[in-house]
Amino acid sequence: MQIGVVKETHPGEKRVPLIPASVDRLAKKGASIVVEVGLGATIGVSDDDYKKAGAQVSGDRKSILSSSDIVLRLRKPPLEEVGLLKKGSIHISFLDPFNEKSLVDELAKQQISAISMEMIPRTTRAQKMDALSSQANLAGYVTVILAAERLDKIFPMLMTPAGTITPARVFIIGAGVAGLQAIATAKRLGARVEAFDTRPVVKEQVQSLGAKFVEIDLGETGQTKDGYAKALTPEQMEKQRQGMAKVCSQSDIVITTAQLFGRKAPIVLTKDMVAQMKPGSIIVDMAVESGGNVEGSKLNEEVVVNGVRMIGLGNLPGRVASHASQMYSANLHNLLEEYWDKDAKVFKLNLEDEIIKGCLITHQGKIVNEALKQVAGRQ
Repeated sequence: MQIGVVKETHPGEKRVPLIPASVDRLAKKGASIVVEVGLGATIGVSDDDYKKAGAQVSGDRKSILSSSDIVLRLRKPPLEEVGLLKKGSIHISFLDPFNEKSLVDELAKQQISAISMEMIPRTTRAQKMDALSSQANLAGYVTVILAAERLDKIFPMLMTPAGTITPARVFIIGAGVAGLQAIATAKRLGARVEAFDTRPVVKEQVQSLGAKFVEIDLGETGQTKDGYAKALTPEQMEKQRQGMAKVCSQSDIVITTAQLFGRKAPIVLTKDMVAQMKPGSIIVDMAVESGGNVEGSKLNEEVVVNGVRMIGLGNLPGRVASHASQMYSANLHNLLEEYWDKDAKVFKLNLEDEIIKGCLITHQGKIVNEALKQVAGRQ
């Protein structure tokens, strides 16, 4: 079974889907791996490194796509490349299936079995394959480092002969994977950290990291079966904003991480709330790529309003591309190993398996994912 890996084409993307350590593991299981020339150049990995791990290196991108039984990528494929894929082959990458109708339809039309890495279930067994969480973890770290570099204060308290410096105040909105890593990173740097989440169940996790959990009575809230926060009503959103406004006005850094899977991110910081913040303070909008949590933030820009800097940089995991590639590559090889037939030396799609049911989007010319089929026009 041939596994093909091609270079990412998205502008500015430095992460790679598969690193030599994963190539070595898959090659030892009997897989034939072909990678495109220069695959690892963005993270300092040479073609020779891939060859030593057991991969073939090819400069013919079209041939890799058309001859491989499995194609591994990080980002979704360009629409024009779907037609190059081998009929009946398996394509694995992030796909953004709820927002990419044309891409999903084309994958089905071309008889591709497409696995979406966003759709890996958040279960104990699937944890080692959960690329959404592995990348969000790194993004949470990066947000704090970006904010710390731009803040004109230090994070920790210092007692010196020249006086005492009070710790920076950091407020993190959303305590999912990214938010919890942001909390941990800010605490390690010595900041005073507060955090809020609509899910009361995460209060203990926040406190275990040394942060204060901000409590706002929103009435009935909760989380989905996969651990995502449920959407709030307009009335609950307004209560949340009122409760957070005071904390924001006292904070040096506010980091927003609130996202709704498959939908536009909710606005949690309005222009009025931003206007109440201190000049020199920093906002990092982690959800800017899915619509943004902050009124006025702009994708891939840093905007200053009344002295408050709003950071809307995209692809945060890509800023630590080496480790992000390492983690994503591990997610991929763990997925492949889970369903690898040792005797036949092939990857077998078990359509009755809960993980495959969750992440398989198209198969044998049809959209097979139940969550996606429920969306209008996806039957």
